[in-house]
Amino acid sequence: MKVGGRNVLLCSCEETMAVDATAIAAALGGEPGPVHRQLCRSELSVFRQAVACGPVVVACGQEAPLFRELAQDVEMEAPLCVDIRDRAGWSIQADQAAAKMAALLADSMGPKPGGDSVLLNSAGRILVLGACDQALDVARRLAADRAVQLLLAPQAEPLTPPDERGFTLWRGRAVVAAGGLGNWTLTVEELAAAKPSSRRHLEFEPAHSGRSLLQADVVVDLSGDNPLVRARDGWIIADPRSALAVERAVQAAHDLLGEFEKPRYVTIDAALCAHARNGQVGCTRCLDVCPSGALVAKGDAVVVDAHACSGHGGCATVCPTGAIRFHRDPLERVRTLLSVFQAGGGTDPVLLIHGPSMAPLSALARHGDGLPARVLPLSVSAVDSVGPDLMLAALALGAAEVTVLADPGDHGALVGAAEFVNRALTGLGGPARIRVIQGVDPDLLVWPDHLSAPCPPADIRPGAKRSVMRQALDHLRAASSTAVDDVALGAGDPFGTIAVDIGRCTLCMACAVVCPSKAIIGNLRDLTLQVRESACTQCGLCRVACPEKAVGLVARLDWSAPDLALLKQDEPALCLTCGRPFAPKFSIERMVERLTGHSMFDQPGKLDLIRTCEDCRGKR
Repeated sequence: MKVGGRNVLLCSCEETMAVDATAIAAALGGEPGPVHRQLCRSELSVFRQAVACGPVVVACGQEAPLFRELAQDVEMEAPLCVDIRDRAGWSIQADQAAAKMAALLADSMGPKPGGDSVLLNSAGRILVLGACDQALDVARRLAADRAVQLLLAPQAEPLTPPDERGFTLWRGRAVVAAGGLGNWTLTVEELAAAKPSSRRHLEFEPAHSGRSLLQADVVVDLSGDNPLVRARDGWIIADPRSALAVERAVQAAHDLLGEFEKPRYVTIDAALCAHARNGQVGCTRCLDVCPSGALVAKGDAVVVDAHACSGHGGCATVCPTGAIRFHRDPLERVRTLLSVFQAGGGTDPVLLIHGPSMAPLSALARHGDGLPARVLPLSVSAVDSVGPDLMLAALALGAAEVTVLADPGDHGALVGAAEFVNRALTGLGGPARIRVIQGVDPDLLVWPDHLSAPCPPADIRPGAKRSVMRQALDHLRAASSTAVDDVALGAGDPFGTIAVDIGRCTLCMACAVVCPSKAIIGNLRDLTLQVRESACTQCGLCRVACPEKAVGLVARLDWSAPDLALLKQDEPALCLTCGRPFAPKFSIERMVERLTGHSMFDQPGKLDLIRTCEDCRGKR
C-alpha cells in the first residue's frame, strides 16, 4: 500500500486479525496493496525489497527491533513501526476497525513534535541515602568503578564497618535537595564522618555544627521515607525491602554516566504570568502542582529550571493565562486521528489518552475483548499535561467522549481540568463527556453502550490556550440543542468576570495596573473602570491588589456579556481653590470621612487640604 510516497506494509499476524487493506487505503487517501500473513518470518523478503526502495511503514510494533536491524544491515533508513494489533486488530470488533487502523497509521506518520533540548552531564559521582545494611552493600558495589558517598540517616541501625571501604561514609540528616542529574546539592544537618577506627559497629566523629553541603551527580535514595525529591532526573528511589527494586536502582545509577539530552518541556511567557505584580502574589497554581520543584518564583513571574523539569505537564494544565506552554501539545495529532477515522466511515469516536506505557491496552487485547473499534488510543508523554484546551478541542473536532487513563497517584491538575470541562458541558445542556480513570487494571476500561452523538467537526485553529478553548466552547454551544447564554462555573475555572463593590471602590486603578491579561481597563480621564470578560482568566491578582477589598471573582461563561462592561464611574472632585478636577469625588469624600477627628486634621481648614489639588495645596 502506498501512502504519501511511503510503502505501508500490512500484516494479519498469522491471520489472527482482520485487516481490510482497501478500506484502510481509502481512509488514508492511498493506493491499496496486499495484506501479508507473516511479514516478520516467511515473508521477510517482502520487507527487504520494500526497504531497499525507500521509506517504509510497517504495521507491526512487536517486531520493530527485527525490522530496524534488517534495515541497518543494508544501510537503509529505519522503518517506522506502528502497532495496530494490540490497539485495534486483537479485538472482538476487529472486523469493524479499518477506520481506526487507518487513523493509528496516520497519527504515527504525522510530523513529530519539535522543541528545544537541554544537555545534562554526569561524571558518575553517586550519593547513596539509607539506614541499613542494604545501603552499605549498594555503596560498596557502585564504588567498584564510581566515586561514591554514603549518607546514613541518624536513626540508622548499628552497622558493621566494611572490611574495605572504597567510598566516603557519613551520617547526617538530609533536609533540602536542589539541582538535578549532574548537579545535585544536598543540605545536611548534623553531618559526621565515620571513624576509620570503627571496630564492632560504625562510629562517627562529632557532628558538624550548622548545615553542610554534599554534592553528587546521581542520588540513590534507599531511605524508605518520604523522599526529598520525586519525579526528577538523577534521583533514583527504591524500596530497600525489595531486592528487585534495589537491583534496578543500582543498574540505573551505574548507567547515568556521560552526556544526556532531554527535552525542554515548558517555556514561560513572563508577560502573561499571573503569579504576582508589584510584590502582590495572586496565582500559585503551577507552583502548587509541580512535583519536581522545577518552578520557582522570581520577582513577579515564575521561572522554570529546565534541567530539573520532569515534563509532568500539570503546570501548563492549571495555568489560567496560557503563560506556560507545554511543547508536547498533541492537538494536531488529535485532529489527524479524528479526521482520518471519520474519513474511513468511523462514527462516535472515543479518544483514549494514556501515558507512554502500552501495558494496560496490551493486557486487554491479549486476555480480554480488546478495545472497541470506536476507541482511538493516543499516547502522550505526560497525562497531566492534558489540559482543558485539548479536552474541549477534541470534543469540538468530533469526539463523542474523552477518556484519560492515568497511573495511580496525585493527578489534581488533570482531574481539575476534567471537572471544569464537564461543568461547561452540563451547563450547555449536554452530558459530561470527560472521564479520568486512575489505575492500571484494564478491567477499569468499561465503555458505555450508548453515547450522545458528537457534534459536527469544527475548524479549530491552532493558537494560544485560551483561543483554542474559546473556539471549542463557541462551537459546542452552537451545536447544542439548548440555547444557553450563561453557564455558571466553579472557583478556579479560567473564565469569568469580576464584581466590584462600588460602595468600597475608590477608583485607585490598582486592579487595572496588575491585570496580566489587560481584562480590566481603568481610565482616570473619565473616571471609569471597565472589564473585558472575554479576556478575564480569574487569576485573582486584582482581588489581591485591591486595597479596599472591593473586588470579587465571578466564574462563568457568558456569551451575552458586552465586549466592555462598565464596573464603576465617578464624577470628579473639584479643587476648592482653582475649581480644576483632580481626583475621583468618591475617593476624596472617603478620605475626608476617614480622617475627620484625626489629631493631624483637628485644626480649622486642615481637612480642606484634602479637597485641594496638588498645585494649590503647595501654595497654602
